Amino acid sequence: MTPTLLRVLTVIALILPLAIDTLVLGTALGVAGIAKRERLRTSLTLTAFEAGMPIVGFLIGAGIGGVIGQWADYFAAIVLASTGAWILRPGGDEEGEALHDVRLLASTHGWAIVVLGLSISVDELAVGFGVGLLGLPLLLLVSLIAVQAFLAAQVGMRFGSHLAERGRRAAGKLAGALLVLAAALVVAEKLLSS
Repeated sequence: MTPTLLRVLTVIALILPLAIDTLVLGTALGVAGIAKRERLRTSLTLTAFEAGMPIVGFLIGAGIGGVIGQWADYFAAIVLASTGAWILRPGGDEEGEALHDVRLLASTHGWAIVVLGLSISVDELAVGFGVGLLGLPLLLLVSLIAVQAFLAAQVGMRFGSHLAERGRRAAGKLAGALLVLAAALVVAEKLLSS
């Protein structure tokens, strides 16, 4: 594999777990019976937080990456693998708690929506941190994250009542496994370019 192909696969492996996570949250909202009139507002709110948090993580990661230099890629791999492992652990991704937060988000206004939005976009912060360490293009990644967040939320809410509980849990675990895969791709790219 060429380093360019590995870089593309890394970007896909970073974006896909976020899409799956957003799809799971949207599906949970659909199952919970979110009103049709609230779907657009909820999708836009999720999109804003999921696109904004990677920027914060990116800025932190880029700053740390500048300090630790050649070790930044390995540190990024550790952060991504740790985030994936956290999701994969028994009870990981705390779906019931996340569903509660998303239900509140769908009906909340003002500062409360900011607090709840932050609470459901921690994964995006970690991915942004890893992206900053890796020096990947921020604008491209934020654009991809925003598009996937909106589409995944809409699809999830529209079809949520048709997906069984077991399917939602499996999708959450897949997201964690993909973050671990992203970490492995980062290490492979670093080793091949050395």
